[in-house]
Amino acid sequence: MATSTLHPMASVAIKAARAAGDTIHRAAPNVESIRVSQKQGNDFVTEVDQAAEQLIIDILLDAYPAHGIWAEESGRERGNPDATSVWIIDPLDGTMNFLHGLPVYCVSIALLVRQRVELGVIYDPTRNDLFIAARGRGAFKNQQRLRVSKRTHLKTCLLSTGFPFRPGDDVPTYLRMMGDMIVRSSGMRRLGSAALDLAYVAAGYTDGFFEKGLQSWDVAAGSLLVQEAGGLVGNFSGDAAFLEQRECVAASPRIYAQMVAVLRSYSAVGKQPVASGEPRPSMEASSLAPLLPASVPTAPLATETTTAETLPAESSSAQPSSAAPAVEHGVPQPGIDTPPAVRDAPW
Repeated sequence: MATSTLHPMASVAIKAARAAGDTIHRAAPNVESIRVSQKQGNDFVTEVDQAAEQLIIDILLDAYPAHGIWAEESGRERGNPDATSVWIIDPLDGTMNFLHGLPVYCVSIALLVRQRVELGVIYDPTRNDLFIAARGRGAFKNQQRLRVSKRTHLKTCLLSTGFPFRPGDDVPTYLRMMGDMIVRSSGMRRLGSAALDLAYVAAGYTDGFFEKGLQSWDVAAGSLLVQEAGGLVGNFSGDAAFLEQRECVAASPRIYAQMVAVLRSYSAVGKQPVASGEPRPSMEASSLAPLLPASVPTAPLATETTTAETLPAESSSAQPSSAAPAVEHGVPQPGIDTPPAVRDAPW
């Protein structure tokens, strides 16, 4: 089956991701000889990032010269600045891992059409894993259909996050936030690649993800993977407009609601972050009540009932990304499942 069945531009995006991944993979054994420059404290760019990015842009603009480009390293220098179709590119998400020889990094490419992500490709060159999602057509990893985790209680969940590392990051507040999530979950991981974090939520390897300080190229492709796998993505306030708001939470619908209930007090979009020295949100239902949407029960998270929660409302259709319909107890709901014609991955 042709990739055009999934999305007419999927084959070109896959070609670009694999070409960049091959460049990265060939460079990995000789990482000590790679030229590295510092963008800011603890934030680095290598000649491999730059070469992979230019290769991706060349392939995309060769096929679609009228499209726009929004890339991590070169910004909007190339492409059509007035285009309604824009490629969002992170050529090497996980540069610090790459520099240390830790094989957890990837290429991330997304197509934004009129401010909505329509196509997402994430390629992990160390494992030869290709994740791809097209709006309304599902999410796949290496021809296997993806579904978010079926767990319904946050206390049983494995979460992933990212740690603050830039100058000026509010480390004490971040540590309180992570502490609030740690005591409400069964474990937490820090992979060092937000794009792979989101891909792993879509695949059900982890149950949820949250992080502050992210850029659009970190989350654009992965957000569509999560949505097309039946999950929800938004900011810490539970609003679906997250792409340029530098905070992201992603999970299955039920876990998403429980995570937002805790993270809302740390959102820069809604309620202001908890100031240093103020008490942390309590596990008690009475303390959680102000953080919960009106329609979400206020029972303690560890002993919640299995009645389906009503999720926070999405914001207007003008937002960059919209949440996928819910999946109840792992059963695909109308509107989520891939049409029979594309149920097998088309590449």
